Amino acid sequence: MTLQRILPFSKTLLRSILTDGDIAIDATVGNGHDTVFLAKQVGRSGKVFGYDIQAKALENTKEKLLNEQLLERVTLLHNSHSALLETLPPSVHGHVKAAVFNLGYLPGGNKSIVTKAATTISAIKQLLTVLQPRGLIIIVIYHGHDEGKTERDALLTYVKKIDQHSANVLQYQFINQKNNPPFMIAIEKR
Repeated sequence: MTLQRILPFSKTLLRSILTDGDIAIDATVGNGHDTVFLAKQVGRSGKVFGYDIQAKALENTKEKLLNEQLLERVTLLHNSHSALLETLPPSVHGHVKAAVFNLGYLPGGNKSIVTKAATTISAIKQLLTVLQPRGLIIIVIYHGHDEGKTERDALLTYVKKIDQHSANVLQYQFINQKNNPPFMIAIEKR
């Protein structure tokens, strides 16, 4: 297949901008896959801030980071991604190079605990203030559940209204697949 699936394409975009010494955010650490990926991309002198409201997600992520010997590159925060401005050190404001969201629920976890449109949109607005120019926000939207559909609709309404002079917004989606396949929104700050 020449066209990349959603998650590999998101990593291609992140790989294209993240280098050693950069600052990145995993807004939904989940089981830690993106956190580990980001920690590898930012190198020894970089930093990743990872957010999740579920202790189990943070435990899963910490274990993966320890196994990969990457824990020193990451600060895990047991908090909502909507608390970015109040929890990120002021020294990183304006220097964040990339952020990633995987919306929905924790795979293998409690499916009644899901991301919500209000907190996700709040986090995106905050990220746009701390992101450096040409910084990137990747949002993978899983919408195969009721709250996912609500969040999808609210996010699409919001991102379509972002001023094109402040950011470029891309939607990457396979449109002929069954069962509500995930899709991606990429926001590049100008």
